[in-house]
Amino acid sequence: MAYNNYFPVGYNQPYYMPQQQTANTGIIWCQGEAAAKSYPVAPNATVQLWDSESQTIYLKSADASGMPSMKVIDYTIRDTQNAQNASLASQTNNVTRDEFDALFERVSALRGEIDALTEKKSKKKDGDAA
Repeated sequence: MAYNNYFPVGYNQPYYMPQQQTANTGIIWCQGEAAAKSYPVAPNATVQLWDSESQTIYLKSADASGMPSMKVIDYTIRDTQNAQNASLASQTNNVTRDEFDALFERVSALRGEIDALTEKKSKKKDGDAA
């Protein structure tokens, strides 16, 4: 049984080629401030325009009447690895072997003086008790 597709006999149905989809990265590149100023913006909308010639981002907005305004943002790239290494270096307070030995000698000398004073005090108490 033949189904009626409502086309005349011998009529080829049109074939529609699907549109190729492009990836939308959300980044709009422009060349300089003049290009950013001339970029069209819809009313009540804001676009982010990245300058391909310098490290600048333009935020272009338009109010309800379509009047545009633009903010310019200059950005710098931070080297976080060097900043982390510098932070770790400032947090670690290592001493050299010579500094440790000198401190050990000072503590030992003070400990000797404390022991000598303690001995004197205990002999004095023993002498008073007798």
